[in-house]
Amino acid sequence: MTADTTPIATLSNVTKRFGGLVAVRDVSFSLKPGEIVGLIGPNGAGKTTLVSLMAQTLVPDAGEISFMGRSLVGLPAYKVARLGLARTFQIVQPFPKMTVLENVQAGALFAGASPSVADARDRAMECLEFCGLAQLALSEASSLTLPNRKRLEVAKALATRPKLLLLDEVNAGLTAAEVDRALELIDALARRGITILLIEHLMKVVLKACARVLVLHQGALIADGTPREVVHDKAVAEAYLGSRFAHALSGKTPGAAA
Repeated sequence: MTADTTPIATLSNVTKRFGGLVAVRDVSFSLKPGEIVGLIGPNGAGKTTLVSLMAQTLVPDAGEISFMGRSLVGLPAYKVARLGLARTFQIVQPFPKMTVLENVQAGALFAGASPSVADARDRAMECLEFCGLAQLALSEASSLTLPNRKRLEVAKALATRPKLLLLDEVNAGLTAAEVDRALELIDALARRGITILLIEHLMKVVLKACARVLVLHQGALIADGTPREVVHDKAVAEAYLGSRFAHALSGKTPGAAA
């Protein structure tokens, strides 16, 4: 049996403006089921805006966004979540006075199609166990460390039963050891069959986790390929990685003969 190569999500010529600023410029790409795709680019490149457009917390000024063959443009964000497209946020903001369990239970109840509060609680506990937070279920969310808040953000998204998960810098601010644990979690999510689009600044994470990388620069998609193809792309090196990093990966020193 061959793998399904029908795209789970497709963006066609998507553009978003904020006044005179074009934050996302004529972007087109597709995501296939089961992929882990990195989304990289300099600060201000439009990465978070693009994810917000896919989740419909922002509406594009032009272009089409489809998910599982259905147009998302104009749908309320909660309906997009109920279709199976979930996201995390770069700045984690749990409900601070609610418990860790209640935070995740809310996602299961309102976007995860849980038929009852009891079912939502069971779903939430399953997600907390998966994310390594079960022992903190009854703690106030405000008491969590940054790494555990990042895991809570993933658990909340996972509670909605996503088919496509948009992860916005889930490794930002973490130590090297914490990043390794986050990578294990991302791999475990993929093994569950969830397609992942991963906004990331750490090239270690991109090279290890992603089979494919998209690069944004000034709102435009300037590269789409394997990690090694992307880091050796001249436009990417100039816009983001820098020639020193590209030369290091190729085993050459700047100025060396080709």
